Amino acid sequence: MISIVFGLATAALFATSGLLNSRASKIIGSWSAVAWTMLVGLILTTPFIFFAGIPDGLGDSWPRLVVAGAGNVAGLVFVGLAFRVGKVGVVSPIVATEGAIAAVVAAILGESILPIVAFLLFVIMVGVVVSAVAPDPEPLDHERPVIAALLATGSAIAFGLSLFASGSLSSDLPISWVLLPARIVGVVVLLIPLAATRNLRITRKTVPMVIGMGVAEVFGLTCFAIGAQYEVAITSVLASQFAPISAVMAYFLFREKLGRLQITGVVILVAAVTSLTLVS
Repeated sequence: MISIVFGLATAALFATSGLLNSRASKIIGSWSAVAWTMLVGLILTTPFIFFAGIPDGLGDSWPRLVVAGAGNVAGLVFVGLAFRVGKVGVVSPIVATEGAIAAVVAAILGESILPIVAFLLFVIMVGVVVSAVAPDPEPLDHERPVIAALLATGSAIAFGLSLFASGSLSSDLPISWVLLPARIVGVVVLLIPLAATRNLRITRKTVPMVIGMGVAEVFGLTCFAIGAQYEVAITSVLASQFAPISAVMAYFLFREKLGRLQITGVVILVAAVTSLTLVS
């Protein structure tokens, strides 16, 4: 029951973050949106770092912390760029394949991969292609679905690397330390340089958006970590459902409509990711 509650909470929070990212990125740009989001996250996580103290073995974990942090930030930037030229209902399901990417990384690093897993990875690729090339009955202004799919794929790869690194750290470090690197990378690599060059943008309208993104990101990852301590598979399956939740919310909030073939691609992606999570 605990894994179900926290898995659903993770999906809802990730969907909320994605929707806010899609709006903020269109107004102030993906770089500024992510920079402010990471600052909010850093403010939230810092008190917990002091409470947790310095864990044993932190020095040996730095390479994985860097990958986890850089991958998270890169993933958010790529998905923000994808939202600028694509619909939430198409981009989010592709990003949700991050778990499959993590499985591929594990296989490359020596873990065995089952034939069914290889098949599902192929199905996911088919779903991405179908979503990208499917005709759009009501395209958005400046929509470029193929570019959006490529950027979303880049986001999934970055998130997948971050997910793999974070997963290997979760048993060694407190969750606050796992969350910290991305927030530091975002502030140091994005926010400070953007501010120094006067390219850091913010508007009154986007202030609540970036605050909401920062809060949703931190609490979403925290909920996932808590649920995974009880049932990893159940938590992962439910968390991956942020994709269809995002698509439905985008329809009602932004009136984004998908064509039949686009919906087919989304269904293929969601079904394949769910199945892959169950068999992995």
